[in-house]
Amino acid sequence: MSSSDIKNFGILGYPVGHSLSPQMYTAAFKAAGFPNYNYILLPVQAGKLFFAVEGIKSLEFRGVNVTIPHKSTIMKYLDAIDADAMVIGAVNTVVNDGGMLTGYNTDVVGFLAALSEANFLPEDCHAVVLGAGGAARAILWGLCKRRAEYITIGARNPQKAQALANDFLSQGQVSGYDWLTDEFKELLQTADIVINTTPLGMFPHVDDMPPVDLKLLPEGALVYDIIYNPVETKFLRTAKELGFPTLDGLSMLLLQGREAYRLYTGELPDLKVMRRAVERELQSK
Repeated sequence: MSSSDIKNFGILGYPVGHSLSPQMYTAAFKAAGFPNYNYILLPVQAGKLFFAVEGIKSLEFRGVNVTIPHKSTIMKYLDAIDADAMVIGAVNTVVNDGGMLTGYNTDVVGFLAALSEANFLPEDCHAVVLGAGGAARAILWGLCKRRAEYITIGARNPQKAQALANDFLSQGQVSGYDWLTDEFKELLQTADIVINTTPLGMFPHVDDMPPVDLKLLPEGALVYDIIYNPVETKFLRTAKELGFPTLDGLSMLLLQGREAYRLYTGELPDLKVMRRAVERELQSK
């Protein structure tokens, strides 16, 4: 794309006022020499999603990021769905190619890239995933794609955990548990990685964390929290105090954003510029 072209992008959801995407993408566009690329907030309530999607076509938006509550419901309004998004059952990026809208899920790419940057190889590992909501699905699919040997889902609702596990049984060895049971606690003792996909500990509820005894983990297990606000959650702080290596959610946020940027422009952004923009915005909140 020519730097002289005006291109519009945005984040579609409700609410979207808290989003870091405008700062992240605007900084990346500017650094890449795309001063006429605009990134805006698109607050769209559930009943108006169809009209918003039609508006993306009519106004010739190049692409949009998609957040709660539209990540699954938007799929029926798109012309094509990427394979990862189809398995996960959610879209977080839509690209407009001449009026044809294609949905992608860049969370799985961001998650796996973050693991790679942390020098963690999910192949043949025992992964424990905390939470059975929408955020867990991309994590589970990433682990299955990289052939994790065994995946344990721990959640407040064991029925929901097992239902999620059942969705991925054809992809790997996955099971769901109540995270307060002795059986789950025993499984923690063989975990290579524990990943929090719940909102417990997210701003403003920074004193919360999943009710999991991290002392049960074996030495060297990686403790990962996909929350990025705050960057260091109580969950990660507790793990660090116990001597475990940790990984925060900022890397996944940036790396999934990098993949969306690539889908939009065909180029890779300056990740350092994106990181600085996000960190600056987090510090100002």
